[in-house]
Amino acid sequence: MTAKDGDGWTECAQGHRHWGVHGASGLLVVHHDDRGIPYVLMQKRSLRCHHGGTWGLPGGARDSHEDAVTSALREAHEEAALAAEALRVQGVYRDDHGGWAFETVIAESPELIPAAPANSESDEMRWLALPEVPQRALHPGFAATWDEISGALQPETLVLDVANIVGARAERGWWNDRLGAATRLLEAVSGLRLSHPVLAQWYPRMVAVVEGAARSAPEVPGIQVVAAMGSGDDAIVDVVRRARPWERLLVVTADRGLRERVEKLGAETVGPKWLLSRLSA
Repeated sequence: MTAKDGDGWTECAQGHRHWGVHGASGLLVVHHDDRGIPYVLMQKRSLRCHHGGTWGLPGGARDSHEDAVTSALREAHEEAALAAEALRVQGVYRDDHGGWAFETVIAESPELIPAAPANSESDEMRWLALPEVPQRALHPGFAATWDEISGALQPETLVLDVANIVGARAERGWWNDRLGAATRLLEAVSGLRLSHPVLAQWYPRMVAVVEGAARSAPEVPGIQVVAAMGSGDDAIVDVVRRARPWERLLVVTADRGLRERVEKLGAETVGPKWLLSRLSA
């Protein structure tokens, strides 16, 4: 396992010639402005590159020891000096050609971060509003997947009604140790790999609302824990109300009254079984 051991040409099952013996990945950085309009950071490939002069994403061959996210962030740093610290990965789209795949890593940026060519593989880096993208001469591989990828750029947040989910999980003796039961649930969810209709890997923002005896539940990686000072339902409604208008929210609860309240605010809802079935899978 050495750096750049993925460099080289290979052929997929469809008979196409691709760069990257272990596959390849690219970073699609997206920023939504105050009106909710998405902007994506695009790279104009230099003429020395394959499909030079076309627009696509900073990216390239994945090394044998890298996953798609690590590879895409490295390539974006090498080609556009992008810093990963400002970005939040939302998911990975996989374009599988049979024996070879290109993985597009979608990452949200809080602003239109500066970007410029950092090596000879890029002629230009530019933020483009979503409608402008198909007007460019696009890299063929990017063009073939753009319609599907562009539908998965919306930020997504999973809001957990922890008390309701813990009750549905019905661990033995959970009612005597609500804090412990809530903590175990959060730890299990933190390591959960969620399915998505478009993305091969999905990393929604997660907000867990805890109340009562579980209010001191600790933060766990990947989950924002909100301690309700009063009603847990009111705290969940407040989380939904404060969300950005273009953000998709999915609230996990079986409480009929709460579901009606958050759905009136534009959120979607699923019952605890939706989540618990994935924990047991």
